Amino acid sequence: MDAPADPGCTSRAGLNWLLHRAAHKLGVIAQEAAARQGITTRGQVVLTALASEDCRRTQLALGHELGLDKTTLTAELDRLERAGLIVRKPDPNDRRVRVPAITEQGRAVQGAVEALHVEVEREFTAELTPAEAGLLRVLLERLIAFDRGPDSGSCL
Repeated sequence: MDAPADPGCTSRAGLNWLLHRAAHKLGVIAQEAAARQGITTRGQVVLTALASEDCRRTQLALGHELGLDKTTLTAELDRLERAGLIVRKPDPNDRRVRVPAITEQGRAVQGAVEALHVEVEREFTAELTPAEAGLLRVLLERLIAFDRGPDSGSCL
């Protein structure tokens, strides 16, 4: 006797399935774009945070902001540092604390991947009108911003 079908896998009408599937499809394409510059999508998120900051941020604060645990963030920072895209320096106020900073090479890679991601998003939403693509973004931003549950977990 066959086991009943899993409705979570066969039902494509659920919002969770639709959002997950769309995010997965876009994520795969975005990861391929980042890989062309030798980094991961997570690496791009870290570089973007470091490139856009106005003040110095400790590794712990960066991990909290990005929703990355210490182990995951440390591994990503190690990869970025080996590639010459970031440096980690001791905090002048507490030498036990490390402060990551983006290098000029890191800024160049981050900018190149950001441009690729813009193109990837444009291609991904090509079947939508510009108004529909804009509305999709606005609606997703509203759903994310609305305080209806925990805002935890990785941004990736």
